Amino acid sequence: MWIRRFTDRVDHREFQDGAAAFRYHHPMSSRRDVYLIYCAAFLRSVGIGMLGVLLGIYLYRRGFSSTEIGLVIAAGLAGAALATLVVSVRGDRLGRRRTLITLAVLGAVGGLGLALVPGLLTLLSLAFVGMLNGMGTDRTASFALEQAVVPSLVADERRTWALSWYHLVLDAGHALGALAAGLPVALERWSGLDFARSYHVIFLGYAALNLVGAIVFLFLSPAIEIERPPTLAEVSKETKRIVARLAALFSLDAFGGGFLTDALVAYWFFRRFGTNEESLGLLFFAVHLLNAASHLGSAWLARRIGLVNTMVFTHLPSSLFLMAVPFAPSLPLAVILFLLRESLVEMDVPARQSYIAAVVRPEERTFASGVTNLTRNAFWAAASSVAGFLMQHIAFGAPLVAGGGLKIIYDALLYGSFRKLKPPEERKEM
Repeated sequence: MWIRRFTDRVDHREFQDGAAAFRYHHPMSSRRDVYLIYCAAFLRSVGIGMLGVLLGIYLYRRGFSSTEIGLVIAAGLAGAALATLVVSVRGDRLGRRRTLITLAVLGAVGGLGLALVPGLLTLLSLAFVGMLNGMGTDRTASFALEQAVVPSLVADERRTWALSWYHLVLDAGHALGALAAGLPVALERWSGLDFARSYHVIFLGYAALNLVGAIVFLFLSPAIEIERPPTLAEVSKETKRIVARLAALFSLDAFGGGFLTDALVAYWFFRRFGTNEESLGLLFFAVHLLNAASHLGSAWLARRIGLVNTMVFTHLPSSLFLMAVPFAPSLPLAVILFLLRESLVEMDVPARQSYIAAVVRPEERTFASGVTNLTRNAFWAAASSVAGFLMQHIAFGAPLVAGGGLKIIYDALLYGSFRKLKPPEERKEM
């Protein structure tokens, strides 16, 4: 009964919650704000796509062990988790535009830290502060906040499509960044720069991308802000209950994903088959193009079979393909299995985010997005530190098998828990 009472309420366009009131509206500036968010997200994702391919290899070339590489990636994800916590509880009150600008500037600090090539302890600190993302996929605190903003700028019927286009833009950036991962080798070959200096240039470029993104955020209008955001105490009990259940499930999925960061997968291909940076750049360029195409497929499929079904029935086969990769006897077969996995694995993302936005009230979306993304970041960080240990001490392909298995368990639990809780647009069609 509580599910029916709650889901009926999310159909309304105006809510009253204690002292905090929020009117859902679509100002004339909404489209411009959406495009500005897309632009800044694209710039950020180019740097993240590049870092996902290069970070593990770069640290290995600098003499870091597999365990230390995992720790650096984990430190960056832990920093992102803390930033996401701040966004969850204070982002709307601090101001969405101000928060996005601050996060972009901190991201530049992480790039400068890599360019300076400090020792392990200093690098861990700078990775934490700069929220260095070795995932190769944007799951930053900025991403969590944008995920709450974009649905509030479009109608319910366009929510999944807007998020799908948002992710297409992100993955176009990821693809371009992955392609740019071949630049260190190209710079050595064309300009005579040595290995260290070529990477130095790349990481300065990463810092610059984040700074330009901060400038783009300056042009966002006040329409993205919430006039009277609710405090944590004012968030409804129904929302807290649903978010807690989703966050618990997402923690399992994220722990599996933490074994599978682009940095670690690229490192696996590098060590297993001797694949160089140029070839890996092309591979992950293809990966992110497949991811981008799958996001539009997600919106199309969700319209026909529903958000939860889209999340589950595209994710399951992707995990099976992934678990087969370590057993491939040759590079071509491993690449084919990996690309099959990547053609499906991201289809759940816009569906998942649209679902979260649909089952909570508009003024509670930052809280819901922040908490669920915080959970994911924290468990990504924990798994990344374990993944390096598994590679070094158990089996080099162990993280891929363990990650895929955990994701299959997550899919089964998610379907069992949420298949009956429908978003507004699906209830209208029933």
